[in-house]
Amino acid sequence: MSVSSALAALQKRRVRALPAFDLPFLAILLALLSFGLLMLYSAGYAVALYRRGDAYTYIRPQLLFAALGAVAMYMASRIDYHIWHKLAWPLLGISLALLVVVLFMPEYNGCKRWIVLPGLGTLQPSEIAKFSVVLVFSHIISLNHDRMKTFSTGVLPFALVLGCVAVLMLLEPHLSGTVLILGIGAVLMFIGGTGLKWFGLAAVGGAAAIAAAVLFLPDLVPYAASRLSSWLDPFADPLGEGHQTIQSLYAIASGGAVGLGLGNSRQKYLYVPEPQNDFIFSILCEELGFVGAAAVLLLFLALFLRGMVIAVRARDKFGALLVVGFVTQVILQAVLNIAVVTNTIPNTGISLPFFSSGGTSLLMLLGEMGIVLSVSRQGDAA
Repeated sequence: MSVSSALAALQKRRVRALPAFDLPFLAILLALLSFGLLMLYSAGYAVALYRRGDAYTYIRPQLLFAALGAVAMYMASRIDYHIWHKLAWPLLGISLALLVVVLFMPEYNGCKRWIVLPGLGTLQPSEIAKFSVVLVFSHIISLNHDRMKTFSTGVLPFALVLGCVAVLMLLEPHLSGTVLILGIGAVLMFIGGTGLKWFGLAAVGGAAAIAAAVLFLPDLVPYAASRLSSWLDPFADPLGEGHQTIQSLYAIASGGAVGLGLGNSRQKYLYVPEPQNDFIFSILCEELGFVGAAAVLLLFLALFLRGMVIAVRARDKFGALLVVGFVTQVILQAVLNIAVVTNTIPNTGISLPFFSSGGTSLLMLLGEMGIVLSVSRQGDAA
């Protein structure tokens, strides 16, 4: 056998020796990503042409971040996920610092959620905060899983982390991000073994926190009150606070069973104010109807179920918690977005994962999914 043949055979053996990641999860993820990019272009080209004079304003950077995210996902899937044990606390510190910095940034739509990077675009610190919270919670729980019933281990450190993050995000104000992070934290604490009695006390503490916010964050009160009133009766102010919700409901109703056809939405022509962002699902319903909406819901459900399979097969508690945290983030965010679009809950300004415009969000999501794939590589065989 020649030297080149021997080297080729050795390389093949090495490739075969590498554990394979979970292909069903990857297929579902790529289907969501492709669907999302297609809908972003369809929903956003009209408003992009009107605002920027370029129909590709939203899809062009999204494609770039999708490519960068795919690279990040591949790299994360190849790295041993245990490295995140060491990086959990440093990343939380960075995310808290960025949440402070963003408070000094210019306002957009009454909020300070983006750090402007000259020549590069914007950075949304809340996306990094979600990532770091999952890492820190998974790190703490995996090291102290046998003491999670106690207050000092199973409640206090998590309450401190969530409290710091929540206060900074409420100052933006970013209600949807705060609710999402609190939800992710609660799920991880429950899975990790925190006693149920502490959740009851947390509810009382949450009520006290709301009262404190009313007293010490006066700017938050009118912001939340206006969102609540427009949710209860959007038609009371059809040209103001209720406008976006009303146009969203019109779009969903217009879609019917099979929709008007891809690209044929009428509401995206400056009726729905942010068709490329928080309300992209309403345009999807209008163009693809109930069938298209159901397909998206099934894809998210499939991602959740396959993610739970990976979590169950994970080699250790840290890997399982990472998967649960990241998959919960995607599903909870999707549920909240769709609930807002259908006016089931007040408008909280939350995006639809893999669909809404947002480079930071897409990049972070794909990186997180890469960690899920890394866990699947080291999991027990089916």
